[in-house]
Amino acid sequence: MYPLFFNQMAKQPATIFVCQNCGSQSRKWLGQCPDCQEWNTLVEERFRAATSNGAAPHLSRFRSVSPISYDSIESQDDSRTTSGIDELDRVLGGGIVAGSLVLIGGAPGIGKSTIVIQMADKLGLSGTKVLYVSGEESERQIKMRGERLGLTAENLFLLPETNLQAILAETDKLRPDVVIVDSIQTIFSEKIESAPGSVSQVRDVAAQLMMFAKQTATPVFLTGHVTKEGSIAGPKTLEHIVDTVLYFEGDRHHNHRIIRAAKNRFGAANEIGVFEMTNAGLIPVGNPSELFMQERPENATGSVVTVCMEGTRPMLVEVQALVSGGKFGTGRRMAQGFDHNRTSLLIAVMEKRLGLQLANDDVFINVAGGFEIDEPAADLGIIASIASSFRNLQIPPETAVFGEVGLTGEVRGVLQAQTRAREAQTLGFKKLIIPESNKKGLEKLLGIRVVGVKNLEQAMDELF
Repeated sequence: MYPLFFNQMAKQPATIFVCQNCGSQSRKWLGQCPDCQEWNTLVEERFRAATSNGAAPHLSRFRSVSPISYDSIESQDDSRTTSGIDELDRVLGGGIVAGSLVLIGGAPGIGKSTIVIQMADKLGLSGTKVLYVSGEESERQIKMRGERLGLTAENLFLLPETNLQAILAETDKLRPDVVIVDSIQTIFSEKIESAPGSVSQVRDVAAQLMMFAKQTATPVFLTGHVTKEGSIAGPKTLEHIVDTVLYFEGDRHHNHRIIRAAKNRFGAANEIGVFEMTNAGLIPVGNPSELFMQERPENATGSVVTVCMEGTRPMLVEVQALVSGGKFGTGRRMAQGFDHNRTSLLIAVMEKRLGLQLANDDVFINVAGGFEIDEPAADLGIIASIASSFRNLQIPPETAVFGEVGLTGEVRGVLQAQTRAREAQTLGFKKLIIPESNKKGLEKLLGIRVVGVKNLEQAMDELF
């Protein structure tokens, strides 16, 4: 009697509590996740035990594989397929790789569905068969959006389905060249007894789609929402499963959108593609520097142009500073598009090394156009704009600067100085102030005077 009772108890499906932020599992409910320290994120889910042979039952549909000699594998350098959108190809590393799994994340309404359906239209025109799986929109809604964007959508097949097993069955029938899933949070697997969008569902669905992509050499694109903190909704393991992670960035107050590669197994990470949001969809911007500088004011103090790198692309952006007298005894420090703590550090360096008394003044920093700078090469541009506003002296509009500033006031060298200098030369700048260590080899640039400085005193003498 007792063994039979315990056997029946063992057969009953157990439940576990899974953190919806990091994927941590617990046998009992906890108010705070012990791993990521987030509150009220543990959700009860059914526990699915492994099969008797140790393999998941849904993986048996794929072909079996065996070890292959490295020398016998043909090179795949030329096997990339262009998406038809130059800026998207740049972020992907040169095109779409067969069997790759790409995750596109972004805030709601930023343009994820727009870019993937535009890509599907471009691929269809080249004869590529595309399957567009939508868990959020019906086929009529997608048709309305396509007509608004003026798409012909040849070789594009729509599948409004959220059941993963049904989706994989349709791929066996259609044999598409590219699969787009919009979005990963709406797809669920019958093997998991939890709600769509939960950690277990997202992780299992992504794993099965990854197996499908690798076994059939079919590129799969996934779209996903981001949380309030800016990370893709779901566990971090989702980013580890996929080959490429693209983040959609943008401000609803600006027309431009930026796709940034946070991870790319087939190309350079931190590469960006710039688009302009219009009524006709997302339009690629070939020269982003002109976009961010087209409304630069003339004869204004506190404005300077700096050159930063985004992946392999040089970007000229305008840095603006405003220094005004403080009203509360202690000056405020505000920065938009630049790190606040880094701004406070550079102001302290200016007070110590240049003798500028900024303790009682309010200092406001703004990177024009809603662009964000996160590299130390912009330090010299930040200091130059603050000094220009504080002294009420204009920096010549044809002058550009870049360089990292240390705590002792030295101007340190940066990477890819030649690429930055050529971008400034292309846009017609006449003078470039850079670190002395980066000056070698740049004296021969035609039409631009390159000045190397070792410290902030020399930089101020050249600027003013």
